[in-house]
Amino acid sequence: MNQDEVNQLTKAIGILENPNFAIKAAGFVGMPVEKVIGLLPNSVQEKISVVAQKAILGALKVSLKTMNTTYVSIDSAPPEASNWWHTTTVAASGGVAGFFGIGAVAAEIPISTTIMMRSIADVARSEGANLNEIETLLECVQIFALGGISTNDDAAEIGYFVAREALAKAITDAAAHIAKHGVTQEGAPAIVRLINLIAERYSLQISEKTAATVVPLIGAAGGALINTLFITHFQDVAKAHFLIRRLEKLHGQELVKIKYAEIRGTLRIAKS
Repeated sequence: MNQDEVNQLTKAIGILENPNFAIKAAGFVGMPVEKVIGLLPNSVQEKISVVAQKAILGALKVSLKTMNTTYVSIDSAPPEASNWWHTTTVAASGGVAGFFGIGAVAAEIPISTTIMMRSIADVARSEGANLNEIETLLECVQIFALGGISTNDDAAEIGYFVAREALAKAITDAAAHIAKHGVTQEGAPAIVRLINLIAERYSLQISEKTAATVVPLIGAAGGALINTLFITHFQDVAKAHFLIRRLEKLHGQELVKIKYAEIRGTLRIAKS
């Protein structure tokens, strides 16, 4: 692994080990995220998990049916991701949610999640990933789980590879099912298990975004900015993840994992 690749890996580790949407959102609304979430009505908090599950399943179904899966050969440079277009569209949906408030959340989240799914896939393609492979699209969905920790995780110990490995079998099983039956049988155990595992982590991010979006007086402009922070966060996570996947194809997963652990340890020492 050359120095440029080590530098890229170091940047990726900084993103993957320190999900920062909550920090940015708290900075914008002027209070800790935990307090912001406390502003949500109990009825909304109880529905977040269901909304997350439906949003992820919907995004997956749309992507499998409509994604432009043109594969870029390793002999040619992959196209740049169209982050600006997806960011602008998600910002607009956030503006609507900010204007109409809590009543628009259930409708806005599936829309923004689907757009973010397409953006994540675009980022994956920019790193040379083959979107003709079902496993790649499922890895794109996986990004929603890598973008933060769940309430069941030990924040001090959970890491990128731990979260990724926890989803590995679920992705393999879901890919095999989709290859044979498609995604129409959404109640199939393999798909349900994957969606639930991802939603467990994604629902926390949705809670943070929803609470920040509906803070009193934030309005349409604030809602648009919160959604911009949200999609940028997942674009960064996607860039980091698919960079690592590209390095693994070049150098092998074991070597990259060892180097990742070394750099992660160095970064932790530097922070202490």
